[in-house]
Amino acid sequence: MKTKHILLGSLVAMALQGLHAADMSKVYRTVVNYTESGFDPAKVSDEASSRVLENVFDTLVTYDYLARPSKLVPNVTDGMPTISADGTVYTFKIKPGIFFSDDPAFGGKKRELTAADFAYSIKRHVDPTINSPWGFLVQDHVKGLAELAKAAGKGKLNYDTAVEGLKVVDKYTLEITLDETNRNFLYILAMPSFGAVAREAIETYKDNTNAHPVGTGPFVLKEWKPGNKMVLEASPSFRKVVFDSVAGKDPMDAAIVKALKGKTLPLVGRIEYYVMEEEQPLWLSFASKQLDQAMVSQAVMSKVLVMDPKKPTEAHLADEWVKQGIQLQRSPLLETIFDYFNMDDPVVGGDSKENVALRRAIAMSFPVNETIATIRRGQAVPANYIIPPGVAGHNPNFRAGAKYDIAAANALLDRFGFKVGADGYRTRPNGQPLVITQGTGTSAVDKQWNEYWQKGFDSLKIKLNFQYGKWNELNKASHEGKLQMWGMSWTADYPDGDNFMQLLYGKNSGDANSANFKNAEYDRLYEASRKLADGPQRNALFDQMNKIVMAQQPWVLRDVRIRNHVIQGYVKGYKHHPILAAAAWRYVDIQK
Repeated sequence: MKTKHILLGSLVAMALQGLHAADMSKVYRTVVNYTESGFDPAKVSDEASSRVLENVFDTLVTYDYLARPSKLVPNVTDGMPTISADGTVYTFKIKPGIFFSDDPAFGGKKRELTAADFAYSIKRHVDPTINSPWGFLVQDHVKGLAELAKAAGKGKLNYDTAVEGLKVVDKYTLEITLDETNRNFLYILAMPSFGAVAREAIETYKDNTNAHPVGTGPFVLKEWKPGNKMVLEASPSFRKVVFDSVAGKDPMDAAIVKALKGKTLPLVGRIEYYVMEEEQPLWLSFASKQLDQAMVSQAVMSKVLVMDPKKPTEAHLADEWVKQGIQLQRSPLLETIFDYFNMDDPVVGGDSKENVALRRAIAMSFPVNETIATIRRGQAVPANYIIPPGVAGHNPNFRAGAKYDIAAANALLDRFGFKVGADGYRTRPNGQPLVITQGTGTSAVDKQWNEYWQKGFDSLKIKLNFQYGKWNELNKASHEGKLQMWGMSWTADYPDGDNFMQLLYGKNSGDANSANFKNAEYDRLYEASRKLADGPQRNALFDQMNKIVMAQQPWVLRDVRIRNHVIQGYVKGYKHHPILAAAAWRYVDIQK
């Protein structure tokens, strides 16, 4: 009788669990076109890796899936936090009954998410032995974190030291106190890199935490072939989450709400996430239905999209693909693409008049409009402001991009003593050879960009070398200050101009400030801007900062892309999110 009772109870439990579990027979296959670097929230900053972080770990707050403009909502908390009148104290109430995915690190026991996990996770970003790319977002803002990091020196952080700004009031209550008002702090906490980790898991996997992510999110990492493939499966430990987003003005919202309303998330049991750096194979995989979602690559754009010659940024799917039921979603990215100069480098850096002239001449040699027409196939607009369109603080009337003018660029170099030698190439004003090395990938599209750069440098009679590498290799070299020049894109971590203006803040050198740009007036203006809400007063400061950057030229501004996402007709519930690149993974359904 006792045995039968246990068996019956187990069967009932299994049946109840099955009512809420993802369909393990359904697989969603997606792709990225550059390599990932790992899955420890405190260690990585690339988008390819962050897509996995979004779905393995939980942040305190997150974004509503459908709301546009982007809107923060509670995630693992009971409502939004209470915030003090001066905007410096945030109190979060964690929901009880949220568990980490099962892992050997927990010794066979269920491990509940607590306030202490978030305090620990935030502290990790200032641990000198981790060298987090995101430490700057919290170290100088959360009370006591800077002192904790300083006490560690170059050694390991003492995680058991109490920090005034990270108070675990009780098991489920976390109080975060800032040194001063930061109106974007909630956005920062919504970033995937500030998801909660368990101390036991971090200490178990030690130096290999990038390969063993353990979180409370909807998926777990089941397989990782670096630079090739990642497989995620729905976590049996994930709490019950029912779709409750409200349709906005976007016509597709109504269909998504109708398809998903009342359903438990996630819907598919398996995510297959591929790395394909070459555009042609990527598109062929999508066209043959080996991928369920992809971006229209530049190599095939003219075959897939029909563009209006008078309005090249507008496009629709060609009939061939419409007949196959392919869905197209188009979205201007909240991004700025630029090439930076390493301002610590003696050849291209510094604020001497000669080196400023060199950087400006190089910027003037790059034909942005031509590359938009040819490489981008018209699916981009020139970047003329550090903050892109669609982000609070953007000024559409400002023009910071260098004007393409080869004759003027050469005249500028002549004026500042960059003489042409007997070999036909310029030397530095001190007579030493002038050779510049630029970091670059190895894909077919990278080669197209390199051809334009080579042409520009040749027109200036400056020797150019290329340093080839995978994205993660170049990113590592960039953080170590080993690149003279490198092209990057910065996609919004949160929809506010602060996220872009901090890219040139002196204290962020070596982290988000890849150019290692340091300018006292820029820093003063930036610090003042952080205390202001979005509006004319802050925008005026942003304009002044853009003028400083235009004068010093630490960047060559390129463009802002328009992404064309294609989705197979049998995929339901997909909507591209402007901030969270993989938000759709838990919402999509496969209905073949």
